[in-house]
Amino acid sequence: MSLRLGDTAPDFTQDSSIGPLSFHEWLGDSWAILFSHPADYTPVCTTELGATAKLAGEFKKRNVKAIALSVDPVESHHGWIKDINETQSTEVNFPIIADADRKVSELYDLIHPNASATATVRSVFVIDPKKKIRLTLTYPASTGRNFNELLRVIDSLQLTEYHSVATPANWEDGQDVVILPSITDPEVLKTKFPKGFKAVKPYLRLTPQPNK
Repeated sequence: MSLRLGDTAPDFTQDSSIGPLSFHEWLGDSWAILFSHPADYTPVCTTELGATAKLAGEFKKRNVKAIALSVDPVESHHGWIKDINETQSTEVNFPIIADADRKVSELYDLIHPNASATATVRSVFVIDPKKKIRLTLTYPASTGRNFNELLRVIDSLQLTEYHSVATPANWEDGQDVVILPSITDPEVLKTKFPKGFKAVKPYLRLTPQPNK
């Protein structure tokens, strides 16, 4: 099954490094970043899980829970976590799903036969508190993810969720944003954007980032 933006993230119950985990219940009213790994004890994944652990404070500020997945069993995860903590100078502080029976991998379409018949691809899902998928990214096994980019996307998603704006190319938190073209009423513009805006073109209007 191919998951698309706006789809409900499939629920599941599966073993994990913190014990049996029911995904929607675990998620609660938080945002989530769910990311898969080809296998335990692999070099790129080791650096990625270390990077995720070090960003715990940034995720917490954004009400985001991190959860990883590998098709190896939970005993393997526990050993790998020790290696991650040692080599990346951190403490893994999020669950790793033990998807030995490929149940979650099939729900999330994480096994791409043309890449590998058994290993999961390096996919990322950002999921909102309503359990809707808001972002999907899939990397080849050879390429580690850019977690600064994932934080940037989450900042954009959370900002645009509550304000009538979009974020332009290479936008970072605190920079000007774009007013949605659908907003044309002058009084609405004045109310929504009290800091004013610059109309580069009638359809391209820049305004200081609203308060979150």
